[in-house]
Amino acid sequence: MNGTIRYRSFTCSCCLNPVTSAGRISVDIGASAKLELVDKFCYLGDRLSVDGDADAAVEARIRIGWNNFRQLVPLLTNKDVSLIMRGRLHSSCVRSSMLHGSQTWPVRKENVVALQRAEMRMVRWMCCIKQKDRLPSKELRERLGIDDIPLVLQQNRLRWYWYVLRKEDDDWMKKCMEYEVEGPRPRGRPKRTWREIVREDCQARKMNKVDAIDRCRKTMKDVR
Repeated sequence: MNGTIRYRSFTCSCCLNPVTSAGRISVDIGASAKLELVDKFCYLGDRLSVDGDADAAVEARIRIGWNNFRQLVPLLTNKDVSLIMRGRLHSSCVRSSMLHGSQTWPVRKENVVALQRAEMRMVRWMCCIKQKDRLPSKELRERLGIDDIPLVLQQNRLRWYWYVLRKEDDDWMKKCMEYEVEGPRPRGRPKRTWREIVREDCQARKMNKVDAIDRCRKTMKDVR
């Protein structure tokens, strides 16, 4: 290769066949440059859609979670493996893939319910319990030593929120979080934003922005 190294370009498998939008297929940004116009696309393993909701992302992550679960079924249903160990394996290999990127999802109740139903099917499978046995979901999760999906989603959002608060005021990430869109809102009930969901999480934890900033400062001191 005459002393040179050739790098093979990497293309995400989810991006090979993106879903294009109807009508226009590109948008002109000036300087003789055009960008492809799509309704949804894959970015770093997460699905972003033009609607601004998390429906496409949740659907894709549930499908990926099931693929990982089926690969680990021999271990997750092995009676020689304790239930606690199965729960740890599930959290590390299956749930982590299902909730990838969830810290920035503007989730709705329907999204949370879909994630809960998918995981509870896996939990019953791991515990060798059928739905007709009528055992409470809380009891099955306690056997595996795992938390409920809404709690994990809340923890992921707040962890990301504290991470952004630690940024400098002129950081682009912090500016995006505090950006206010100008102009009138469209008719109808507006969709909940990620910022509104995080505000509800802080209220549920009885925290305000000042408390969150103080916690971030304390975390930074501990790291140093």
